[in-house]
Amino acid sequence: MARLLVIAGRVQGVGYRDWMVLEAVRLGVAGWVRNRADGTVEALVEGDAEAVEALRCACRRGPRLARVDAIEEFPADAPDAPGFRRLPTC
Repeated sequence: MARLLVIAGRVQGVGYRDWMVLEAVRLGVAGWVRNRADGTVEALVEGDAEAVEALRCACRRGPRLARVDAIEEFPADAPDAPGFRRLPTC
């Protein structure tokens, strides 16, 4: 199961990407996360349904300083590399 998440709110400058890498690795989810120029965070997540759902739920809270207002979700192709990594801003 692969999903593209677009996370809006106060999600840049609060450690959201680093936090998400740790959560994804802990849950065994593959993919990547990056800041977008519009102030949102974009993440491609792939793994078993339970792990992806657990990460999606965690993303609604985010790290301590974040405020998540909305998460848009789209079907996606699986990532082309193993593991979970932080990408540069797009």
